[in-house]
Amino acid sequence: MTNVYDILLERGYIKQTTHEDEIKELLAKEKVTFYIGFDPTADSLHIGHFLPLMMMSHMQKAGHRPIALVGGGTVMVGDPSGKTDMRKMLTIESINENAEAIKKQLSRFIDFSNDKAIMVNNADWLLKLNYVEFIRDIGVHFSVNKMLTAECFKQRLEKGLSFLEFNYMLMQGYDFLELYKRYGCTMQLGGDDQWSNMLAGADLIRRKEGKPAFAMTCTLLTNSEGMKMGKTVNGALWLDKEKTTPYEFYQYWRNVDDADVEKCLALLTFLPMEEVRRLGGLQGSEINEAKKVLAYEVTKLIHGEEEAQKASAAAEALFGGGKDMSNVPTSYITKAQLNASLLDVLVETKIIPSKAEGKRLIQQGGLNLNDNKVTDINAIITKEDFLDGSAIIRRGKKNYNRIVLE
Repeated sequence: MTNVYDILLERGYIKQTTHEDEIKELLAKEKVTFYIGFDPTADSLHIGHFLPLMMMSHMQKAGHRPIALVGGGTVMVGDPSGKTDMRKMLTIESINENAEAIKKQLSRFIDFSNDKAIMVNNADWLLKLNYVEFIRDIGVHFSVNKMLTAECFKQRLEKGLSFLEFNYMLMQGYDFLELYKRYGCTMQLGGDDQWSNMLAGADLIRRKEGKPAFAMTCTLLTNSEGMKMGKTVNGALWLDKEKTTPYEFYQYWRNVDDADVEKCLALLTFLPMEEVRRLGGLQGSEINEAKKVLAYEVTKLIHGEEEAQKASAAAEALFGGGKDMSNVPTSYITKAQLNASLLDVLVETKIIPSKAEGKRLIQQGGLNLNDNKVTDINAIITKEDFLDGSAIIRRGKKNYNRIVLE
């Protein structure tokens, strides 16, 4: 039987480990309880969270037990990792709403039935802590000198690191200790930007319990040039279809660079590696077939087979000479909205996030109405723009929307 460690390694997930040989042996011999944390900073996860989710799913399929930790407590402090500025403070109400939304999304990827996985919220223990007791019991094990060398603090030190954020590492370390005590959790997984925090937790368990604990990070999703993937015109590539439509989601993966196709297939789908290598090795125009497979498979995992089929059909209608436009992302306006600023209408229909973004698109030659380049930022949309009752908007090279006149 293949060790899940070898699967994760072959597919390109593993970035850093605390004890590679011990982890590999442990995953081969025992059913391991491990955890990944997700801070509810928004009411949806985005594509950056999807790699740890896939890693978690591979682990569960191999018989190990995941704990999905929603950080209702840690989010009140804010993770300084990868940030140059302090995170925005969220209200308790927003945190709770975000946590509930994230719980629903997690349930789509992880099987929580019959104790196969556990979902917890660290607010359940962090918000009850007595600060003086916590500092005496936990803070005594943390070296400030060592903490200041951690990558997660380095960037923040340049602009000023608040004492509030300085507590984050202690709290995440305490989470690992708490999960060890409650559920026998011996391993933490997460994005590579969490490495310092994960080391702190594993070290805390060794100091407090005298037992081994392990950490393993997954690579961050970057393109062949080392830039983070998952950024769109409208911001992050969200897993919630209200924030990023299944069609936009599909199109993002349909348009990745040729050099990134094989890596994305390995990390973001469950296709066998032989098929991943075959598709990744296609040359010239044939690589487009691999991109279609990638887009379909990732969209199917996030949004289900029906939405993936609709997105695929919409793309074929636009790019493959098809006639059916029903699956292209569609917005509706009334006749009362005619003879108004095109940019105002695009903002109202949420095709673009702001007029400023629309102006930038026009100035860069990236906005088209019915295949005609829009050059005037004060352009007006009129009845004549609606051919057969609809108008086609194109942003950039391949992002299409349809506006229907009701």
